[in-house]
Amino acid sequence: MVRDTIRFYDDNADAFWLGTRDHDVSQNRDALVQHIREKPPLHLLDFGCGPGRDLKHFANQGHHVIGLDASARVCELAREWAGCEVWEQDFLALDLPPERFDGVFANASLFHVPSGNIHSVLTALHRTLGFAGVLLSSNPRGHNQESWQVDRFGVFYDLDEWQRRLEQASFELLEHYFRPPGRPLHQQPWLVTVARKID
Repeated sequence: MVRDTIRFYDDNADAFWLGTRDHDVSQNRDALVQHIREKPPLHLLDFGCGPGRDLKHFANQGHHVIGLDASARVCELAREWAGCEVWEQDFLALDLPPERFDGVFANASLFHVPSGNIHSVLTALHRTLGFAGVLLSSNPRGHNQESWQVDRFGVFYDLDEWQRRLEQASFELLEHYFRPPGRPLHQQPWLVTVARKID
């Protein structure tokens, strides 16, 4: 499942970039930063950074940001676009430094992790966050089903189940909201959560 999803992004990286580079997720970026207790510039990990849209934004704001993605081609695009350090790592084989980051920005990435592996991934993100570090995750919501959309695998959590997964990995939920903003709930397919590391 993971290999096939990575292959999809390798094969479609340029088209994916053209289709997503103008998406406005400033609401998510702002939600992460406002909950971090440390003073800027912040040390941030853009987890599943894609071709670098948000990576570049954080860097332009003066933060120390590193990207991470599983697709080699996507990592190339991110380095070119954002001019930042980008780590190529399989989400199921993460090698992250301990207590390195003030915040992790996981926008439209964690839902690609099979449900049987999500605890180990969340635990790895918990370890790489410093004291009281913050994790923002944005995932398409559903009824906790696992399925394929085109050639990409995804898990579609509801709020209760996703909160339970966060708490199992020692995160405390700070806030949640649905996106895009300004629409009725049935037209808001994205669930966004902001959670703090607890030890």
